[in-house]
Amino acid sequence: MAWSTRELGELAGTTVNTIRHYHRLGLLAEPERRLNGYKQYEIRHLIRLLRIRRLVELGVPLARIGAMGADAGITPETLRQVDADLAAESERLARARSDIAVILRDGAPADAPAGFESLTPRLSASDTSLIHIYSQLYDEEALDDLRRMVETDTGAVNGDFDSLAPDAGEEVRHNLAERVASSLVQHLIDYPWLSDPVRHLSNNAHVTRQTFVDAVVALYNPAQLDVLKRAGVLAQQRRGRSPVADSRNDRVRPA
Repeated sequence: MAWSTRELGELAGTTVNTIRHYHRLGLLAEPERRLNGYKQYEIRHLIRLLRIRRLVELGVPLARIGAMGADAGITPETLRQVDADLAAESERLARARSDIAVILRDGAPADAPAGFESLTPRLSASDTSLIHIYSQLYDEEALDDLRRMVETDTGAVNGDFDSLAPDAGEEVRHNLAERVASSLVQHLIDYPWLSDPVRHLSNNAHVTRQTFVDAVVALYNPAQLDVLKRAGVLAQQRRGRSPVADSRNDRVRPA
């Protein structure tokens, strides 16, 4: 008996497009055609297609199936690697489901930074964006500390900083810098690595610093940048260190 492409797909529980894709990859041989030009699949094509589908169900990538040749078996080593890949994917999916549960529970945005879902409603758009960047620059231990910083920072200072107008006057900037500096000093005491974060970097120090500086300049208005600079100098002075204009530590903006 011979089948058309549609009939073969129905027998194998797949689609015409999938069969055509297997042809393009060289996984499934092209059948002979009838006089009318239609393909004429035989039992050997069905068996081969069912074998491919079984391997796909197990998670074997099509590239690996192709590398093994049309009739070669999949080795135990290949299956072990597939199993390891599936285990990693299962862990990723479990984390994703856990994150989604928190997002739905707390009404957080779907694109909230991983691990900060429950805290995102408290953060400004700029702070959220900066945390996204931090997640690519620092290791998990540093991000855990950042979460704790966000949890303990006061909402009053955050609100005043977030609403600071670009043309805010000198007195307003000075007073806010004093308050931000108080939070920053406490962070530097609680998390000493902030003064020398090299061991927590995911990238080299130069890339991290430049990315951090570029992000802060892009995300905050001139008055906010001025407050951050003043707060950094004040924090260093209060800790008994000489202020450095281009402070060596990549400070976490109190969120």
